[in-house]
Amino acid sequence: MQLDRYPIRRLDEHPLNLMDRDVWPATLPPVRQVLDNGLVLGAATVFVGENGSGKSTLVEGIAMAYGLSPEGGSTGANHRTRSTESELGDHLQLVRNAGASKRGYFLRAETMHGLFTYLEHNPSGHDVAFHEMSHGESFIGLTVDRFRGPGLWLLDEPESALSFAGCLALLGILTELLSTGRSQVVMSTHSPVLAALAGAEIYEVGEWGLRRSGWGDLDLITNWRNFLDSPERYLRQL
Repeated sequence: MQLDRYPIRRLDEHPLNLMDRDVWPATLPPVRQVLDNGLVLGAATVFVGENGSGKSTLVEGIAMAYGLSPEGGSTGANHRTRSTESELGDHLQLVRNAGASKRGYFLRAETMHGLFTYLEHNPSGHDVAFHEMSHGESFIGLTVDRFRGPGLWLLDEPESALSFAGCLALLGILTELLSTGRSQVVMSTHSPVLAALAGAEIYEVGEWGLRRSGWGDLDLITNWRNFLDSPERYLRQL
């Protein structure tokens, strides 16, 4: 039997640091579900849901439990501005696959400017001038520059920086990384394009917690199809 070679096999609540279920973010149904039941992760996982549903909180918690900065960067980054992250990462235990890479990187669109400034002040010898690029160009440039080889690659709502073509370009980068069998992608998104990442396990996040879904069955896809078929129906209700 072939063993999985990507970094994380499962999420569980840490048995030595249980989280109070009456304290946020444990009050969020998807977070409570992970704490209560754990979550098995495949090579690619996509969380889709409305604002405030908890999808970004989950991605951030995984990043912090893995040793990544909550504001983005690699396991060696010490980038921090104003602390706004939840304490979920302290209460998660990551079950790793034996022999898998411990490398990783966390990209979140809302903290990109600060991360670029941190990289500019802490050069590694081959840094790209990200501040001199457009938002979308810099995002793609960073993934090309930093998402290399085996590792855990986490992305929080990357579509906010990207056009349609940019989303397709990012899918190409992630697909190539996953093709080796030694990389793992965990992503939260509102984008129907990014949610279509080939081979990904898609979880719809909401008041029900987490539920597996096919791409075509997502509320996200249904809503976009209905809007594109008849935008005036939605615009009349504004």
